Amino acid sequence: MTMSMFKRVIVGDPIHSSDGAHSLLTKTLALPVFCSDPLSSVAYATDEILLVLVLGGAVALTWTPWVGLAVMALLAIVVTSYRKTVYAYPGGGGAYAVAQENFGQRTALVAASALIVDYILTVAVSVTSGVANFTSAFPSLVPYSVHISLGLVVVLTLMNLRGVRESGKAFAAPTYLFIASVLLLIVVAVVKEITNHPITAESAALQVHANEVTGATAVFLLLRAFASGCTALTGVEAVSNGVPYFKPPKSHNASMTLLAMGTLAIVMFGGVTWLSVISQVHLSDDPATLGLPADAVQPTVLAQLGAAVFGNASFGFYALQIFTTAVLVLAANTAYNSFPIMGSVLGRDGYFPRQFGRRGDRLVFSNGILFLAGTSAFLIFIFDASVTRLIQLYILGVFLSFTISQAGMVKHWNRILPDASAAERPAMLRSRIVNAVGATVTAVILVIVVLTKFSHGAWMVVIAVPVFYALMIGINRHYRRVDERMAPAPGGVRLPSRVHAVVLVSRLHAPAMQALAYARATRPDTIRALHVVTDRSNIDDLQQTWTERNIPVSLVMLESPYRDVTQPVLEYIRDIRRSSPRDIVAVYVPEYVVTHWWEAALHNQSALRLKVRLRFEPGVIVTSVPLRLDISEISAEVTALR
Repeated sequence: MTMSMFKRVIVGDPIHSSDGAHSLLTKTLALPVFCSDPLSSVAYATDEILLVLVLGGAVALTWTPWVGLAVMALLAIVVTSYRKTVYAYPGGGGAYAVAQENFGQRTALVAASALIVDYILTVAVSVTSGVANFTSAFPSLVPYSVHISLGLVVVLTLMNLRGVRESGKAFAAPTYLFIASVLLLIVVAVVKEITNHPITAESAALQVHANEVTGATAVFLLLRAFASGCTALTGVEAVSNGVPYFKPPKSHNASMTLLAMGTLAIVMFGGVTWLSVISQVHLSDDPATLGLPADAVQPTVLAQLGAAVFGNASFGFYALQIFTTAVLVLAANTAYNSFPIMGSVLGRDGYFPRQFGRRGDRLVFSNGILFLAGTSAFLIFIFDASVTRLIQLYILGVFLSFTISQAGMVKHWNRILPDASAAERPAMLRSRIVNAVGATVTAVILVIVVLTKFSHGAWMVVIAVPVFYALMIGINRHYRRVDERMAPAPGGVRLPSRVHAVVLVSRLHAPAMQALAYARATRPDTIRALHVVTDRSNIDDLQQTWTERNIPVSLVMLESPYRDVTQPVLEYIRDIRRSSPRDIVAVYVPEYVVTHWWEAALHNQSALRLKVRLRFEPGVIVTSVPLRLDISEISAEVTALR
């Protein structure tokens, strides 16, 4: 099987550019494609709140409902704010596009840097969290968490390389099944409570110390729990990035998708948090504080709730865990769909490698998908697939981009309000208020996140964002310098005085004969064949064959006492350039084109190294002269070139 055939099997047949409209998404498909991240955060946001509050003891755990309500209110504010953004910026780009227009390029790059970090961590956290839920149901698989996580990243990458619509179809069912299973969990729990069948989690009997925290310690603990619970907001911006992928009317469909996502996320998160309170779920990073062995692995909140509501080892329990695992893994798809779009915009503007702006043969930005997969897999490996360690890095970038985006929207309304008609002004004023509230609240949360999570790993993100910013500035400077150098001179290009042709000859074979023939056909001012004498050279045989064939080209022998081929050639060409600085040296390199791709490693290695070095020599043009090594054709080629 050839590489081309293998690629077709893996990612599918190419899609014609004219078929791009057929890959647009309906609201039904857009929900799992762009909203699986915020929806799936239901599976771990409550866990993160409990893991913090348990540090304050039994009294602190009673704050769980209030922290949950604050997170739900914040989610409603942010979703409402972004519904305004998708109408104002239907071209996509999210925080980057908003900041670019309203604050300038520098601020836009800060937002982009934060989003890059966010998307990479979305994949890492979603996949590892999914695996953590799966291993809660099957504890024997815990030692293989890293391997399973990396394997799932590969599967997600291949699915997304096949196209947005194809990945949406594949991921729709698990997302909707997860939503249904969580809603069923809540409904059954409500029925049990009403019928006086109390729900008790398996960890309810574990003892939590009764130490009461007060004063500044209590405030700090409460703020840290709130910041941890804000992981429920990750991925909200994805819809604003992906507006171009929606079917018309794009902005309306994107807005309705955001509304559906926000409603479902609030109901599901609120329900799970309420259940964790009434069932007395106790969770800790240090199991010993709950009277468990230090190496004990505690089930996740959803796993404990599933066992309490449906029954341990029941069909409902396993269904909930499997669907939760699936949607958590697929939550990474939010980043797979959003990051490549943003990367393409950055590539178009010259702040990312321009390759990121090119669509692959399946109409997706393949380079962005591969970059995202590689960086997230690296984090999973480095952090040993630990959700707790990875999630500490997570939400800082999210709220930085939220704040910039919503503040940019306020400036957007301020800019267009003076020119608005009397009929348009009331709606714009309401939108400005919504975005102003969103910007203020997310800015406050950003400060809280930095203060409460800095020592727990957020410092890495504080460093990573400026690093990406500096990297993008450096890429842009490079492109601008290259464009300046490549601009044609006002007076045109000065013609070279002469052209000197140099044909590299290791031995007199068919590829060398073809290179000599081609070099002669270009009619240079001078032409020489160059052979570097090494311990493998057979000089007498080469010279004899050269004379017998009566080749009308001078053969130059270069000594190489250190058996190196490259340096003598470079010195010879530099001598020509030193004696005639206005002349051009055209170097012709014979190469074999082998029949099978795996044979390439056995040929042309010296030629490749030499070509790389020659490319940096001024006034030198390198021409590869390939000859296909098909045995049935070689004899005819040689005869024709005599």
